[in-house]
Amino acid sequence: MRSLAVAGLLALLALFAAPGVSSARERAQVFVTQPYLELHSGAGRGYPVFHVVPRDGSVDVLFRRTDWFKVRTERGVEGWASQQDMLKTVLADGSPFTFDLGDRQGFTSHRFELGMFAGQYGGATLISSYGSYSFNSQLAAELSLGQFLGKFSNGVTGDFGLTHVLVPEWRLSPFLMLGTGFVYLEPKATLVQPAQRWEQTAYVGGGLRFYLTRRFFVRAEYKSHIVFTKRNQNEEVDEWKLGFAFFF
Repeated sequence: MRSLAVAGLLALLALFAAPGVSSARERAQVFVTQPYLELHSGAGRGYPVFHVVPRDGSVDVLFRRTDWFKVRTERGVEGWASQQDMLKTVLADGSPFTFDLGDRQGFTSHRFELGMFAGQYGGATLISSYGSYSFNSQLAAELSLGQFLGKFSNGVTGDFGLTHVLVPEWRLSPFLMLGTGFVYLEPKATLVQPAQRWEQTAYVGGGLRFYLTRRFFVRAEYKSHIVFTKRNQNEEVDEWKLGFAFFF
């Protein structure tokens, strides 16, 4: 266990020591072919239209969030254009501005992930979910919550840490994890009811993610937890899980 934790720490230290991976993307300039292009104040139909770009006007595409594009006009006005409207724009050479609803490029570099897992936590049946925010294509912060049901105890787990994707451009890409968290235990007993308790944890782990289609992928992971008990008798717990996730 110690060697595994040291290996994880060294891996993340190497990550921080390495040059940062740029998240900048080349901006595309597109031109309006319809009578006008509506710009909303936010990424959704519920946000009001506050500006329009006339025919033959241009906008720079800053980034995309699901079915909406944040763009900037020639005068520096920034707003959100719908995917449907952006399909009617063209590039400088007159070719249509094309994009996918979710593709391998998005899998390689995106901001958010959400997913659900099923697996085992210390031999108990585990159901969990997670959310992730990516700083760049390789480094992300993750928060996960889960509930497990076992023969001797039930409980809830929560983890927060960093995930490093080793080769994000691969369809099947490995990753490493390191972080901290908690576990809430409800022991089962027949005669004397043991006390429920909260314990702090730390973990190191890794896994694989496999791109399926559009915005969906499969993710499998393993975590080795250290549970810091109040009795100063640290426990080791293995966690295995498999599930589906999507990015946006």
